[in-house]
Amino acid sequence: MKATINWLGNARMQGESGSGHSVVVDGPESIGGQNQGMRPMELMLMSVGACSTVDVISILKKARQDVTDCSVEVDGDRVDAVPAVFERIHLNFKISGNGLDENKVKRAVELSAEKYCSASIMLMNAGVEMSHSYEVLDV
Repeated sequence: MKATINWLGNARMQGESGSGHSVVVDGPESIGGQNQGMRPMELMLMSVGACSTVDVISILKKARQDVTDCSVEVDGDRVDAVPAVFERIHLNFKISGNGLDENKVKRAVELSAEKYCSASIMLMNAGVEMSHSYEVLDV
């Protein structure tokens, strides 16, 4: 995997992934940013949420669950020090579908957290306290 980050001035950058997709990253005005893009640590939370969601959906599809929608709210708490790393991250999945088996949803979230989500497991190995919850919503 590769990525390229191009500085656009002040605290603003454009990142481009090896697959050709780009995102604007910026900092707050307090460090010279203009709030024209996501913060790097926000991207990290989004990465964990997206990585986990891919896993959960894939596992549920393999379990023949009729998932119609899935979102995950990711909350992160950072230490009050430099560097301001995450100390806790919580993911709450909201999964909608027809006749979903709650035990299969629970297992999919557990498997993502414990075995498959590279982003989540990498942060956990670095000492971040990771927690997960889920809500099953019938359509």
